[in-house]
Amino acid sequence: MQKQGSSRRHFLGQMLAAGAAAQIVPRHVLGGPGYVSPNSEITRAIIGCGGISGSHLGMNYARIVAFCDVDAQRVKKYAEKCPDATLYRDFREVLARPDIDVVHICTPPHWHAAMSVMAARAGKDVWCEKPLTRTIGEGKKVKAAIREYGRVLRINTWFRFKSGLYGLGSEAAPMRKLVLSGMLGFPLKARVGGHTGFNWKHNWCGDSTLTTEPVPDHLDYDLWLGPAPYKPYNGARVHGRFRGYWDYDGGGLGDMGQHYLDPIQFLMDKDHTSPVEIEADAPPQHPDAVGTWKQVRMKYADGCEIILDGDGSLKNLPFLEGPKGKLYKGFESDIPNLRAKVDALPDIEPVVTDFAVSVRHRKKFALNEENGHRSCTLINLATTAIRLGRPLRYDPVNELFIGDEEANRLLDQPMRGPWHI
Repeated sequence: MQKQGSSRRHFLGQMLAAGAAAQIVPRHVLGGPGYVSPNSEITRAIIGCGGISGSHLGMNYARIVAFCDVDAQRVKKYAEKCPDATLYRDFREVLARPDIDVVHICTPPHWHAAMSVMAARAGKDVWCEKPLTRTIGEGKKVKAAIREYGRVLRINTWFRFKSGLYGLGSEAAPMRKLVLSGMLGFPLKARVGGHTGFNWKHNWCGDSTLTTEPVPDHLDYDLWLGPAPYKPYNGARVHGRFRGYWDYDGGGLGDMGQHYLDPIQFLMDKDHTSPVEIEADAPPQHPDAVGTWKQVRMKYADGCEIILDGDGSLKNLPFLEGPKGKLYKGFESDIPNLRAKVDALPDIEPVVTDFAVSVRHRKKFALNEENGHRSCTLINLATTAIRLGRPLRYDPVNELFIGDEEANRLLDQPMRGPWHI
């Protein structure tokens, strides 16, 4: 830590763990110090100073006042870029500051849930990297905390509301209009992968032969692990290579899945539910290191399906298919003049896509803790099926696997003490 905040010692005494009992009344309710009025400046902190954090520097909706990382070398690189910001090692010191409105959580996914809940409890709004959480149970707790403490949350993926959808030649909104119009018929089948731009990044698999290495002096490895099970240090576990280990992420599917699947969920009108049948075609998985997979099929109660194409075997098939029509990339279809017909349909309902508006006016962001939890659930259902190597049945209302205790144990995995939610 380079500087010290004046109020953190008292706060840290109350927040020694993610499950601490201290409760901070939201500042927009208090109207006191740190209250974000519609006309005031928004302040923010970045927690986790790896590769993705650099993309947050240019976001001008709020002023950066703090950076935090357990690696002294990583956080130090921001001292010159933002000389007025305070540098921290322990994120709890960031949450103790009453003058911070938003925290950007740019850590590995095994920290997302605990930090999001603690931030909400501390009266902060949350901008979280994808995936929202590493387990379904964690997602439920984040959703509950955001609601309980009156905060707003956004997930850092935007393909449901802007940008072309991975080389398919269209944004998600026209495809949603198409689905809602019924022109393709019902039920629908969506194939994700094999098409231009969908790269599941199987190179982000883990190494099952890791040996123990000395922990670098500049890294607080115990705090890096946090709620994850203790494993001896190896450089392949941390920073950019953490994705290959089940304790921290889920390989390329875990890391890229919310980018790919959230807009699919949106355009298929499934923000309110989850699949009921999940089946994966994958080789046996190592208990620690993530392996490859070929295909995952997820079916909803109404018969709609999402098929994840991990080996490219479905690349020549339609992206969207129903009993009345098919949609390929470039909005090519067997339905004549389909794009013109879709463009003539009414626009979809407006949503808030400016996070500053969400923060200032307490409006729910377009991709939030509710619909984001459902799209993250798609990832966690898929990785669970891959890990267990058998078909699964899921109850999307109670958010439990049916008749499978081993699968249910992966829903809400224990955290290493003293961390808990």
